[in-house]
Amino acid sequence: MLCPFCASPDNRVVDSRIARERRAIRRRRVCESCQERFTTYEEVEESRPDVLKKDGQSEPFSREKVLQSLRLACKKRPVALDDLIAFVEQLEARFAALPRRAVTSQEVGDRALAFLRERDPVAYVRYASVYRSFKNVEEFMAELRRFQEEEAGSERPAERT
Repeated sequence: MLCPFCASPDNRVVDSRIARERRAIRRRRVCESCQERFTTYEEVEESRPDVLKKDGQSEPFSREKVLQSLRLACKKRPVALDDLIAFVEQLEARFAALPRRAVTSQEVGDRALAFLRERDPVAYVRYASVYRSFKNVEEFMAELRRFQEEEAGSERPAERT
C-alpha cells in the first residue's frame, strides 16, 4: 500500500474496525515517511458469473436486471420487494459459488419462474409469458393448462396404500 501523500510503501496499521455492514474492514494507517494518516478498506472481491444468452453472447450477471424483471412481473401483486431482493441475492450467491464461471440465461429464468410459482401464480404467468416468448395464444393457453394441472396435482391428498 502506497501512501497517498508521499507514495512511500512504508506504513503501518494503527486501527482496524469492521465496516460496511460487516462486509469490509476499515484500516487506519500512518505513513512512516511523512507521518500522514490515511484510511483503507479491505473487502472480499465479488465474483459475478457471466450469463450466456440464447444468441451466444455473454454478459456479466446483473442483479439489477433480474430484480427489475421480477418487479415488473409482480407489479400490483402481493409479493414483498424484500422477498424479491433476498431471492436475487441468493441467486447471485448460488451462481457465484458454482465451479464454472458462466450460467445460461435459461438457468436464471428457470429459477426465477420456480421462485414466482411458489409466491404468486399471476406473477408466474406474467414472467413466463415474457420469458418463454409465446408465439401465439395457443402456446400461452397450453402453459396455463399445464400450470393448472400441476397445481391440481399438488393439492390432491396423498393416497394411502
